[in-house]
Amino acid sequence: MPKIDKPKILVVNDDANSLFALTSLLAQWAEQEAYEVLAARSGQEALRQVLMHDFAVILLDVNMPGMDGFETAEAIHARARSADIPIIFITAFLADELDRLKAYQHGAVDFLFTPVIPQVLYAKIAVFVALAMKNEELKKQARQLSQRTTELTATNQRLTREIEERKSMERQNHAKDEFLAMLGHELRNPLSAISSAASLIGLPGVSVDGVQRAKKIIQRQSQHLGRIVDDLLDLSRAMSGKILLNRVPLDLSKLVATALETCRATGRSTDYDLVQDLDAGWIDGDPTRLEQITSNLLDNALKYTPPGGRVEVRTWTENDDVVLSVRDTGVGIAAELLPHVFDVFVQGSSTLDRSQGGLGIGLSLVRRLAELHGGGVEAESAGENRGSTFTLRMPRIEHQVAPLAPPVSSLSEHGKPRVLLIEDNDDGREMMTMMLGGYGYDVTAAADGLLGLDAARDHQPDLALVDIGLPGIDGYEVARRLRADPATRDIKLIALTGYGLAEDLRRVMEAGFDRHLVKPVDIDQLMEVIDTCAQVPVKQ
Repeated sequence: MPKIDKPKILVVNDDANSLFALTSLLAQWAEQEAYEVLAARSGQEALRQVLMHDFAVILLDVNMPGMDGFETAEAIHARARSADIPIIFITAFLADELDRLKAYQHGAVDFLFTPVIPQVLYAKIAVFVALAMKNEELKKQARQLSQRTTELTATNQRLTREIEERKSMERQNHAKDEFLAMLGHELRNPLSAISSAASLIGLPGVSVDGVQRAKKIIQRQSQHLGRIVDDLLDLSRAMSGKILLNRVPLDLSKLVATALETCRATGRSTDYDLVQDLDAGWIDGDPTRLEQITSNLLDNALKYTPPGGRVEVRTWTENDDVVLSVRDTGVGIAAELLPHVFDVFVQGSSTLDRSQGGLGIGLSLVRRLAELHGGGVEAESAGENRGSTFTLRMPRIEHQVAPLAPPVSSLSEHGKPRVLLIEDNDDGREMMTMMLGGYGYDVTAAADGLLGLDAARDHQPDLALVDIGLPGIDGYEVARRLRADPATRDIKLIALTGYGLAEDLRRVMEAGFDRHLVKPVDIDQLMEVIDTCAQVPVKQ
């Protein structure tokens, strides 16, 4: 069994003698009670310790210069991770009822008066240490239970798949059974063609033309197998949120035009009337993933349109969106299927001949990739044999030609970007400022949006962390004004918000932010995002 980490006790006292006396007293019982003792000489140092460690209990001196015990306790409990740490206030004075009330309002669980009676201190500390060890034991048991549940779930899923494979022909209405049958069919067809072509090459007397045709068959079918595997892996990553977008400003019409040229060059559209009407529209997106979206929509239209049919591809801007439309004159979509065309493994036909082929995951991947970009996709059809239209909408950005020599901002004396923090929560702003300062950043803080705009013009930071829920003007308006002002338009902008849905991400990016972080933000993630964001061009 893995060893449980020892509980930690933090002693905070500005007086060196008192601090030494308390830590030495606690150290006498440390081995017996299996805990560690850490010390801090000020409220600020205590906050840094809380950022790095979890504590079973904190012994906090009330009377300290600068940040006193009450302010320190309030700052500690303002942070979600440390909100539940029990605090015992230590004071040299007999607290009256008002002092006690104030202490309890700031999260105190008890008082100790100096001189501290060792037996009383031991009794109180032992309770919290035992509680911390019990909580850690419960967490460990919960993790073990979760791991066991995961193992049992995986075993159950494996058994379920084995049962479904044996009985798939009797249970064709079950979505997973249908998918397994389609996957087997889609893999066996190209494998059979590759095997036959390889055997043909080895036959004596085969003509040179026959060998060349066999090689082309092997190449074509191998590419088909690769596309199947890529679709499966991409869908898995997309559904689990593991796809990371490499965003750049781009003209969607040019990307779609390239996809259409590729489609024509490969002969996939030879038997179709493929027309295009492409108007420029700039978006902030990952070119590789957007090509994937476009190709899947084109493949879907061609797959379900009989030879001789028409496929129309258009792009245009509409209000705050850039729109891509793919319309075909194919088999259409039945009314009962239309609400489910973007669900995983759904196809218009599940007959055994499988004339259309495919795994039924392309449109699911399109929807997920569109959502990751802050956009969306819709399907329309008047019914079977009346064609269908798929419409992709992406947030539009204003395109600006990049300057020939981008201005290089001066970094702080530590070699790190200068940061502006706009946060209306006093404790959160103070904690974030101290934390960033402790990591070597030169930080300017502002308590609301208007003050933040003034600070941005006065201090010219490299990067701004902007809370969305600000009084007066919100974070969206702050970003729009910073981007509109030539003096501040090159500042990198990172949004801090409590909401992480696709719609929230879309609004953040439309306002002009470069990145979007959901609270609470992990310190390592924040440092990585700040440093990464500072190294890439400003989003235009």
